Amino acid sequence: MQKLLILAALAAVSTGQPVSAQTVPANPSVAVAHRDLDLRTEAGAKTLDRRIWRAVVAVCGTAPDYDIEGKNEVRECRRDTRRVASAQADLAIAGATRDQNIQVSSIRK
Repeated sequence: MQKLLILAALAAVSTGQPVSAQTVPANPSVAVAHRDLDLRTEAGAKTLDRRIWRAVVAVCGTAPDYDIEGKNEVRECRRDTRRVASAQADLAIAGATRDQNIQVSSIRK
């Protein structure tokens, strides 16, 4: 009888522990290359914009549909991160930093 109580106690304690805790990098970052694009054309600028958007989505991640606060954080992260990356893209298009990749980093708090 005492063995059953011990086993039951161990089972109760072990179910309360998380299986694994994965940490997310504080500021995930992705480099967006654009040397292969002709940024003087509209097609080149649009391609760069699509690359930046994919990088923004990658660094800001997603949230499940039931997590409204998480969805709002992701939306805010994407908006702010895209704003910063677009400013870098504008410089690249202007020719100021033609040979440098655009660094897209999450500005999540």
